[in-house]
Amino acid sequence: MKAMRMHGYGVPAMIHEDEIDRPSPGPGEVLLRTAATTFNPSEAGLRQGLLRSIIPLDLPYTMGLDVAGTVVAVGDPVVEPPGAGDRVGASFGVGDRVIGRLDGGAAADFAVAPAEALVRVPAEVNLEEAAALPIAGLTAWQAVFEHGAVTAGQRVLVNGTGTIGRYAAQLAEHAGAHVTVVGRGGAPGTEPVDVFLHLVPAAPGHTGVIRPGGVLVSVTTPVDQLPPGGFRPVHFIVRNDTAQLGEMLKLVAAGAIRIDIADRRPLADLAAVHEAAESGRLPGKTLLLPGH
Repeated sequence: MKAMRMHGYGVPAMIHEDEIDRPSPGPGEVLLRTAATTFNPSEAGLRQGLLRSIIPLDLPYTMGLDVAGTVVAVGDPVVEPPGAGDRVGASFGVGDRVIGRLDGGAAADFAVAPAEALVRVPAEVNLEEAAALPIAGLTAWQAVFEHGAVTAGQRVLVNGTGTIGRYAAQLAEHAGAHVTVVGRGGAPGTEPVDVFLHLVPAAPGHTGVIRPGGVLVSVTTPVDQLPPGGFRPVHFIVRNDTAQLGEMLKLVAAGAIRIDIADRRPLADLAAVHEAAESGRLPGKTLLLPGH
């Protein structure tokens, strides 16, 4: 099978299309025929070596964190101790359509994934497009509901018009909040807000619009670099949560949340997509599709 692998740290040309053996699922794992993966800015950081001390990689490394695919094989289930719940890996069968967040490996014709990291995709949701949900969608969900604790009637400022910002705005509106979205450098107006969601890679400005006792949630700027004020500052790193991902899929299936896809590219274009992102030419959320 074909896989897009990173052979060293540095420029996008470190990413090569390789022919490798198809993997086999182990206990608690499934083998997916990949329908799509995506580009995430964090993967550029991995490639550049910026996260090497936090996330060491065995090279060559098969890229791809978001995955959407169809189960083609199931490994032996892991039997949990009595009272620990259902058997891990026994909940999916061949033919199931799933998505999830992996630690790499999705940028290939086939990918092995822990069953516990996957969520079944409703029939109403396009499988390829659903690949755009795991990382960006979970980041938005956790910003809005866990850390921002957004509720109906609140005023929410979303600082960021990218994929995460669009999800966050839709989720906050679905919760009944009054939402204003601004791009980097945009002016939010003077209306006090209860929740400020900072989703761009720059220091947040205009924090004076946060009402006393409000919250500033940042996915980029650490708390010790956030400006002082009469608000609660929060910085977080997204974690995998299949329950939250399942709830997002329900909202998409019901038409309450829209998945915005800017472009579809062959998986073999992954290095070119990295180059486009670095030069600011990537139009938005980009799906990468294996040729099979």
